[in-house]
Amino acid sequence: MYADERTGRPGRPANGTDLPAGRAHPTGDRPGSPGEHRLQEKMGTTARADRFYNDQVLDHLNPRMQEFVARQEMFFLSTADARGECDSTFRAGPPGFLQVLGARSLAYPEYRGNGVMASLANISENPYVGILLIDFTRDRIGLHVNGRARFRTDQEMRMAYPLLPVDPVPGRRPQVWVEVEVIEAYVHCSKHIPRMVKLPTSAGRAWGTDDTQRKGGDYFGAARSRQERGLRTEPQPEPEPFDGWRLPEQHPHADVSGSTAP
Repeated sequence: MYADERTGRPGRPANGTDLPAGRAHPTGDRPGSPGEHRLQEKMGTTARADRFYNDQVLDHLNPRMQEFVARQEMFFLSTADARGECDSTFRAGPPGFLQVLGARSLAYPEYRGNGVMASLANISENPYVGILLIDFTRDRIGLHVNGRARFRTDQEMRMAYPLLPVDPVPGRRPQVWVEVEVIEAYVHCSKHIPRMVKLPTSAGRAWGTDDTQRKGGDYFGAARSRQERGLRTEPQPEPEPFDGWRLPEQHPHADVSGSTAP
């Protein structure tokens, strides 16, 4: 955990700490990366950027942000591996599945997926993540949360947070939790967010299914194009019964012990 040198409270670290160099500023006072600052100067937007930094960028979730997160049913997640190669993905669940653990901490459950483990593998190498939540149906507004992630087992989470709710959706049980220490949070403006209407699905959501068609089938024709080019996809064996999550080795900063110490 890092602290603001002026207040002693957890928050944005000054340059020279374990925050990635891309998010640090030489004085520790100005948000953003050196690349942002160079482009702002080149494009003449420094004053406008500073207004946004000063007005909108926080190092924690204020009460209204916490309320916003607690009612969302989906978010977009960005991660990168140790080489900086990126991945973006989508997570969804019942309202509040992205748990607000406090002003400086969030956690979300990882469920059974396609087995690739792209996001978790990236986090194991590079714990810094970006979360984007967008309300398409009510307020047409978004929230960015950037932070540092670590893995925790379901048992660890429930010991640390006894009031953590059990997922009410049949078939959905966390294989692991990702806890995110908030580094910065800020608004995503509404001007280009479309208004959407939530509609019921006729067959419901197929949580945890291995049914290829219910997962979308070969919607983009990738398997068909491989076959047409004579590329063979080896058949996969039947999956073994799940006998508990084995946490991968993590980046030293992505602590799995449950400790909140530095």
